[in-house]
Amino acid sequence: MAEPASAQTVPSPWPVVVRAVVLLTVIVGVLLTAFAWPAVRSSVHDVPIAVAGPAAATDQVVAALDQRMPGAFDITRVATAAEAEKLILDREIDGAIDLSTGKPQILTASAASASIAQTLQGVGTALSQAQATGAAPAVAVRDVVTLPADDPRGTGLAAAALPLVMGGMFAAILLTNLVKGRVRRIAGAFAFSITGGLLMTAILQLWLGSLDGDFFANTGAIALTMAATSLTILGLESLLGVAGFGIGAATMMLIGNPLSGNTSSPEMLPGWTGTLGQLMPPGAGGQLLRSTAFFDGHGITHSVIVLIAWLALGAALSLLGHHRSRRAAAPAQGATAEPATLATA
Repeated sequence: MAEPASAQTVPSPWPVVVRAVVLLTVIVGVLLTAFAWPAVRSSVHDVPIAVAGPAAATDQVVAALDQRMPGAFDITRVATAAEAEKLILDREIDGAIDLSTGKPQILTASAASASIAQTLQGVGTALSQAQATGAAPAVAVRDVVTLPADDPRGTGLAAAALPLVMGGMFAAILLTNLVKGRVRRIAGAFAFSITGGLLMTAILQLWLGSLDGDFFANTGAIALTMAATSLTILGLESLLGVAGFGIGAATMMLIGNPLSGNTSSPEMLPGWTGTLGQLMPPGAGGQLLRSTAFFDGHGITHSVIVLIAWLALGAALSLLGHHRSRRAAAPAQGATAEPATLATA
């Protein structure tokens, strides 16, 4: 028996199909641009390094670097290799060129950035070639802060960048759909950040061997990052509704994640984008985790401040959304109460 005409599905008009195709095309273009543009246009700029040694020797090297790689390095001059090494361990620089002993060497920190370490190794190769005509010794390379032996390329840490963002996003989405009450949602976001942080740290550190350092410090870094992400999206949803999800997800996924520098270095990203990325939870969280895992917590101040600021922003947005909902509900409650009063009268 044929279904009644009213029960049959009415096909969408062709203009609706066209709009859907156009929207999907724009989304694909935005996704590709967000992830491919920073990678393709990456270059070394303003990388903080030190040059150690006598003034005459350091002047010569600094001049050569400025000529061959203009703008690539932000150079600090120090007298000894020990000073340069301390700056590396304190996360104030990413490497150094040591000329203080008469035997030139390159100091790197692959745990801070394998890409920057590779760039500095190339500088060492260039110095060796420049000295090849004389009797000067070859330039040695010493990695001051290495990646773990179980993950010498930092693959696990780079792969964790996306789950850090997705974890916070999924927490906000699921909590909004499954949990009623803003306080309970916020409590759930914090609780998940702790349990998710414990699980991610256990996988990365105890199983894959991609992290060193204190287990609970690493857990705290991951938990703070996911909490900042999820609470921000919860706050946007509380204030703007479904549109808040879109704004929060797009901000974290299409801006924060590609510009985080977690797979390379903030100094490798185009122009000012690396600085912007460090002002967002994915970038700040990635640098915080490197500091706790490999540098005994040195250099965490900026990252912690950024993440706490996003937490505060999320809480403020949730509070504004709560007051807005109460103000919107007050007239409706008054309207329902008035007929009841008239009826009793």
